[in-house]
Formats: sequence, C-alpha cells, structure tokens
Amino acid sequence: MLPATTLPLPSLQTAFPDRMQFDVPLARYTAALVGGAADALLEVKTADELALAVEMLWAEDLPFTILGGGSNILVSDAGVRGVVLLNRAKKVRFALEDATVWAESGANFGALARQAATKSLSGLEWAAGIPGTVGGAVFGNAGAHDGDMAHNLIEAAVLDRLTGRQTWPVEKMQYEYRSSALKENPGQTIILSARLQLGHSPSEAIQAKMDTFLAHRHRTQPPGASMGSMFKNPPRDFAGRLIDAAGLKGTRVGGAEISRLHGNFFINVGNATASDVYNLLQLARQTVAEKFGVHLTLEIELIGEWQDHRVHSDN
Repeated sequence: MLPATTLPLPSLQTAFPDRMQFDVPLARYTAALVGGAADALLEVKTADELALAVEMLWAEDLPFTILGGGSNILVSDAGVRGVVLLNRAKKVRFALEDATVWAESGANFGALARQAATKSLSGLEWAAGIPGTVGGAVFGNAGAHDGDMAHNLIEAAVLDRLTGRQTWPVEKMQYEYRSSALKENPGQTIILSARLQLGHSPSEAIQAKMDTFLAHRHRTQPPGASMGSMFKNPPRDFAGRLIDAAGLKGTRVGGAEISRLHGNFFINVGNATASDVYNLLQLARQTVAEKFGVHLTLEIELIGEWQDHRVHSDN
C-alpha cells in the first residue's frame, strides 16, 4: 500500500475537494463482496468529471482503475495500486421518436432496460437482469438470450489518451464474443457515454418478454454474492456444462463455492477471500483441461496485484 502522502494527487484533490479517500476497502463495491483496499478512491458523478479525472491521472502517469457496478471483476486481496475511480455518472436521455437512448457510462444497465420498457421501447429485453453499468456492457460486449451490445450500440463517446475525445461508431469496437477493441487494449481509451438503438413495441409485450427472460435467469442462475459468469463459453460448448461434467459443482475453497445450480458461477458463501475465488477458478481450469482438453478463458477481469496460489479444495 502506498502512503497517501506519496501519491501525486494535489490536482485531483483541488478539482474534487473533500471527495478523495485513502486506503479504502473495495469489497463493498464489488458484486462478490471480496477484495482488498485501494490506495485512493475518487467518486465521479458525471461523464465530464470522469474525463477530467482521467486526464489528470494520465498527466501524472499514475495508474488508475475504473469501477462501475462491481460485477465481472475479481479484486485482489492485496488491493489496487494508484487511484480507483468509482463511476457514478448516471445521466440518461431517451429519444422516443428515434427509438434511441443516450446514457452515461456509470448508468445501471439493467435499470436502463427496465426504463426503456416503460416507454414502449424494445430491444433491451435481454439486458433486464444484467448487473453492472452501461460502460461495462460496452467494454465487454455484454449479452444474454441471443442479444448483445454489438446489436444495440450505435456509437460511444470515448476519451483516448493520445487523441482526446472521440466518437466511436460500433464498427470501431471490433466486437467479438464478450470482447472488444477496448478490452483487448485496456487503459488507453475510456468510455464516457453510449447511444443505443432500440425499437417500438407495446410495453406489455416488452414486459412479458423480460419476465420470461428473468424467470429463466432465476431458475438457472444462483442467488448470492458472485461475479456472474466466471468463464467464457468455449466454441460449441458451455463452461458450466464442462465444470459440471468434471464433478466440480459444490466444490469449495475457503469461503468460495462452485454453485450447485450452475457450474459457471462461483459464490461467496461467507467470508470468502479473493484468493479463495482465484484458487477455485484455477482448480476448475486445471480439472477441465485434464479431463476434457479444453482450456477455459476467463470472462471476469482480475483487478489489482496477483500471484499464483497453492490450491486446496473441500468437496
């Protein structure tokens, strides 16, 4: 942990008086409720504030991490060096005639989908139960129920370290399954806002479709503190099926357990550490590779400082 006095942050502290916090535990900001402390944490409330903070951090050449809804990430027990920017930029504007919506990157994506339904705007039914933010969905090409961000995104306003503010059309994202150009080159371009294409449909029909998707989600995905899907599905198969077939459902490492309902969900069943989750995912990877010759790729992101851990499981 870097002492607060060694962090070159006077410009940030001047621009955001009384908002900078130091040595902040991050577990409460993550969906899995695990993770160590940030050297410094700053909450930004608008896209312009996010851009200003990032420009200052780039100018100081200081590392930073942007944290939104806290899903699809695993924060190390050792914490995060530099500054964590807590993205609370949540403005949303609907254009009913054009059937589009503009949203800042910190807006909750599932809530946005539900708002659209009340306005008889369709196209985001697949996203109703997805945790996380608009920015996270754009960054990782979030998807479910045969829908994904690649089919809805029109353009994103971004801030690039070399070229400043730009508008990226969807084609520039180079979307692939749960991946994008931004995800493949992290830290050089950040998402400020996005404009999405929707459609017109009766609100009752939209809500009925959402209810069907949500009911399926509740039947097949476990409740509790988790990061969401741990691994990407390999071609023509499912990570959860492979983990189940390997006999790993219910396996525990410390306070982390592979869900007995869905093998691709790892649950914090009580006082889990990030190392527990990390060791469990390594065990799943190793076992699936040994039994089926399939190498699972992480869908979540590892945040902070990591090193290999020895694995001991409790079935």
